Amino acid sequence: MRALVKVTALSSVLVMAACGSTTSAITPPPGVSRTACGTVNVAINPWVGYEANAAVVDYLMKTELGCTVTEKDMTEDESWEGIAAGQVDVILENWGHDDLKKKYIDDRKVAVEQGLTGNKGILGWYVPPWMVKEHPGIKDFKNLNEYAELFKTAKSGAKGQFLAGDPSFVTNDEALVKNLKLNYKVVYSGSEDALIAAFRKAEEEKKPLIGYFYSPQWLLSDLPLVHIPLPIYKPGCDADPKTVACDYQPYDLDKIARKAFADSGSPAADLVKNFRWTDADQNEVARSITVDKLSRDAAAKKWLDDNREVWQKWLPAR
Repeated sequence: MRALVKVTALSSVLVMAACGSTTSAITPPPGVSRTACGTVNVAINPWVGYEANAAVVDYLMKTELGCTVTEKDMTEDESWEGIAAGQVDVILENWGHDDLKKKYIDDRKVAVEQGLTGNKGILGWYVPPWMVKEHPGIKDFKNLNEYAELFKTAKSGAKGQFLAGDPSFVTNDEALVKNLKLNYKVVYSGSEDALIAAFRKAEEEKKPLIGYFYSPQWLLSDLPLVHIPLPIYKPGCDADPKTVACDYQPYDLDKIARKAFADSGSPAADLVKNFRWTDADQNEVARSITVDKLSRDAAAKKWLDDNREVWQKWLPAR
């Protein structure tokens, strides 16, 4: 549990400061005083874009707000369960999950939305650039069965291989293969890193590969993977995971917090609410972590040193 120390004398100062501030500081609910930060439990989901968000927000919590930050490696579902159990305070990059929002926000009322991150989430099917140059027809999903033979591997048997990433990622790929009547088998690479390595190798060695990928992701600035459009997404076309036959929904990525944390008066709650940046920002920090092998703190400091005018607007009014 978070240890909260009341600082009642500070609350009026903070409210007055907010009036002339460029931040959108949150006024604590009636009867709740501004508190010291204490401990903040942050879920870390298994992709580097999320890590980039957490690196920057967590670093600011520690260095600017005096918080103790506990990072917890979790899947998406586990993160929401952690909020309900009081073990997680913040999810810093949420991809849709209307079902979980209904369960934990609308029904159980233990979680709340905390605004957009500024990032646009695009999921889909991709091939390396060389394949489109050599096989331009592959960009039409209706032609994919004609190319299935190219993608056969020991793991896919008589069918073409479709490479997925971490098994915990929420995807529709197996249903799409079935419902679009494609002669492919979904094979899991096991992680984001393995998926990136596979696409890099496929381009370098001119090996056939089709798989799941997404944006924002730093790799796309190095290797312009080609998106294969599936039947156009329309609201509700993916309502039944078993019968889905349309492309993935584009997402405006957002943040989720434990309601008790959001209402606590913690300055960290203000920071989470105000945090908003661009895909280019996220990719820069993600590249520092993945390519340059910097620690999360070092990657965060590097970006923060160069973007003071951006992050100062996220801090709670003083």
